[in-house]
Amino acid sequence: MKKLILIILILCGTNLFAQRLKDITFLSDKNSQQLIGYGLVVGLAGTGDTYRTKFTVQSISSMLKRFGITVPQKDMRTRNVAAVMVTATLNPFLKPGSKFSVNVSSMGDASSLLGGILLLTPLSGITGKVYGFSQGPVTIGGYDFRTASGGRVSKNHALAGRVANGGVLKSKLNVKNINKQELTFTLNSPDITTAANISTAINAKIGSKAAKTVDASQVKIKVPTDKQNDIYGFIAELEALNIQTDSDAKVVLNERTGTIVAGKNVIIKPCTITYGSINIVVRSYPIISQPGPFSQGKTTVFNNLVPKVKAGMATTVPISKTTNVQQIASALNSLKVTPKIMIAIFQALKEADALVGKLVIM
Repeated sequence: MKKLILIILILCGTNLFAQRLKDITFLSDKNSQQLIGYGLVVGLAGTGDTYRTKFTVQSISSMLKRFGITVPQKDMRTRNVAAVMVTATLNPFLKPGSKFSVNVSSMGDASSLLGGILLLTPLSGITGKVYGFSQGPVTIGGYDFRTASGGRVSKNHALAGRVANGGVLKSKLNVKNINKQELTFTLNSPDITTAANISTAINAKIGSKAAKTVDASQVKIKVPTDKQNDIYGFIAELEALNIQTDSDAKVVLNERTGTIVAGKNVIIKPCTITYGSINIVVRSYPIISQPGPFSQGKTTVFNNLVPKVKAGMATTVPISKTTNVQQIASALNSLKVTPKIMIAIFQALKEADALVGKLVIM
């Protein structure tokens, strides 16, 4: 039985949870802009789209016509080109001329984008307006090589990549102006306690009741009159504030890696865990069949498979007092349980109300 390796992350104490306001919230008037485009990646070593991908053939034909070259689509057998979708998420304060990175993803039946170059691709927003262009070498961080005989060696994913600083902003993004009379901060992870702590910290900083908790995800701040002329300086002061954050008691289990991540408020009530295993072993007992003299038979080997069941003795681990996940994991590690059994045990603890917190299985 393979031994389970557990990674336990227990967050405790108070100072560890003091985070800057800018790290746990975003300004509601500061919305990111997402762009998308359709383009071609060229220079592939025979790993591009085949002629069966009609839109790639049509795109190549249309591109060549722009350069005064006309080639019938039925005669194209290009394997060095792949059709891709290009996406990017931009900071709303970027100005025309700023560079940004873009993501490139294959659309057709290409086998790899390794060594490809993204041709000039327009990037537009949700309204269809073109805000910028992207072009450059594609980095995929892996490979996928195949041979004519069916051999294959690969690493990571070869059909999606990135063009670092390959995008250039040409038009100013459509961003709302910041309201100088009132600011709204939205939490990345809504939590009522954290939102209330934000209001308390801001009011202590400003010295008034300017901040108000709207709900678990938003805090509104009335900007003092003397700060309205330097609104960005005021925002910078607020974003530097250390906020005492809070979160739900939660245990996250990953069955594939056998990893457990637990929050600081998770505890285990007194309980008893019993674990018993049954091992089924199939052993091979080959039997040789020898033919009689002058029978013209052949010697054959019969592989007799005999199953054997071995029941292991149940193991009991008592939890005598209220404890945390780190201690319970150490106890379960002594049983050398598999990830599936570990998840089953934690589910049973939750059903028995012995686990104080949410249980999330990935």
